[in-house]
Amino acid sequence: MSNFDLAIDDYLEDLRVARRCSPHTVSNYARDLKAIARSASNREIDNWNDITGGDVRSIIAEQHREGIAGRSLARRLSAVRGLYNFLIKLGRCDANPASDILAPKDKKALPATLDPDEVSRLLSQNLSDPMICRDLAMFELMYSSGLRLAELVGLNLADLDLSVGQVRVTGKGGKVRDLPVGKHAVEAINKWLSYRRMTPGADDKAVFLSSRGKRIAPRTVQMRLKKLAESQGLNRDCYPHMLRHSFASHLLESSGDLRAVQELLGHADISTTQVYTHLDFQHLAKVYDESHPRAKRSKETEKS
Repeated sequence: MSNFDLAIDDYLEDLRVARRCSPHTVSNYARDLKAIARSASNREIDNWNDITGGDVRSIIAEQHREGIAGRSLARRLSAVRGLYNFLIKLGRCDANPASDILAPKDKKALPATLDPDEVSRLLSQNLSDPMICRDLAMFELMYSSGLRLAELVGLNLADLDLSVGQVRVTGKGGKVRDLPVGKHAVEAINKWLSYRRMTPGADDKAVFLSSRGKRIAPRTVQMRLKKLAESQGLNRDCYPHMLRHSFASHLLESSGDLRAVQELLGHADISTTQVYTHLDFQHLAKVYDESHPRAKRSKETEKS
């Protein structure tokens, strides 16, 4: 057994026995530490005490180039730091070379959205069933006004003013904002409220209820949207926040007003909203590719 493996085994035993870490954590740390040890061995390093900060930085950079995600590398660094702290405590190492090293950040993925045709398809439903009526009202509202899931399920009847098409929501940090509600959403909510009044034992405050009359749970909303998308033949993994992303993207596409979208979404910092400008650019680039004479000529040249 190598010097690397002996130290790893001792540390894992400490995690299991002294710290009572879960088997899942111990397994992950074992895999991460062995991956670092293999890279160190490939550099002809024989034990943990000979690894420098430069070695750790180089190993992490190499593993990132091999496709290991930044989040996984952050966990590997955490495992290595923990191991060194353990070895220092036992007097088997002099310093922790990983103490000041940060994992590389992954490129932030653009939020997934539905296009307008997919939204229309998703929300084209038969309104004869009360639960489908409720689902349609929830998802119309999320797409109409850009609500977060927590804002939707926390909505109370007193927050609605459908006569003027407005809803008051309480967002992150208790921040309250008043939002417009579109015509389709108003109609769908009114239809649901007519069924809601007939629900026995209904919660006297919540807008959206479960089949038992209690405030609907976030997990139920997620499951109902997934089921609805499947029933409409959308080959997408649909989730509630996708409707919020779609609302923001479509609104920015049409208006170009980033500040207004920021206010509607309830973002404290406009940099959070700016991700949608990238989505908007993708839309413009697609229109350009399909419409511009030079772009057309370029595509024809590629085919020939």
